[in-house]
Amino acid sequence: MGATVDEPRSSEGRSTPWLANLRVVATTCEMALKHAATDSFIIFAVFVQPLIIALLGLYMLRERGGDYAIFVVVGSGLTGLWSSLLFVSGGALNQERWSGTLESLVGMPTSLEVVVFGKNLAYVTQSLGSMVLAYALASLLFGTPLHVAQPLLFLASIILTTVSFVCLGLLLAPMFVANPDIRNFVNALEYPMYILAGFLFPIALLPGWTTPLSYVLAPYWAAEALHAASTGTAALNNMALDWGMLLVLGAAYVLIGRWLFRVFLRKARQDATLDFF
Repeated sequence: MGATVDEPRSSEGRSTPWLANLRVVATTCEMALKHAATDSFIIFAVFVQPLIIALLGLYMLRERGGDYAIFVVVGSGLTGLWSSLLFVSGGALNQERWSGTLESLVGMPTSLEVVVFGKNLAYVTQSLGSMVLAYALASLLFGTPLHVAQPLLFLASIILTTVSFVCLGLLLAPMFVANPDIRNFVNALEYPMYILAGFLFPIALLPGWTTPLSYVLAPYWAAEALHAASTGTAALNNMALDWGMLLVLGAAYVLIGRWLFRVFLRKARQDATLDFF
């Protein structure tokens, strides 16, 4: 679902690849959003499933008050983000392969990572809508007065969460191609992230040996920042730690993802095929 664009040039006649990449990201993002709007599986994973989780959680905690409600709403929105990354962004390259467009994308002057970045940006941005939908329905059905206690910190956390999740998608896409066995366990990878990242309950309730696993997951730091800002318990030093970890882990995901992209393309050239390995 990528699109080729003519490479723009500056007034001195020099090429500006960064602007060409930006145009590819924008075009790919637009096309991915149009595709997702008509895909029933994506609609279910991004909107319906998180909404069911939110409504069940709010029903069980309906006597606990607004802080619990906003915690559940934010956590259910994060489940939609992760499901979108796992099932859609993780299978981005395989989807292009099944559509017969992967060869064209690999042959483009634009890097394949740029195209995948645009697709990831579309799916992550769309997933944020599930949080808004859960917020609105919770207020309507349960009469719960939901409000974000620290909106500016929450907005900054949303932006950094989007960046880190897009970077994580750049790691998942080539990983699912480089190791086809991962596709056999993709369904089993969904709920462990809900638990380890503390989307719906604190990781302090888990055994101590799981804590290091949570610390290397950007979704955990995203959940920490968003939960703290939404409930009003955010201290600036803690938020700085959460934001810093989102940026550091996002950069690490990009570096590992770029290496996996090179492995994928090198193997494709060696085998003279972009078919399944």
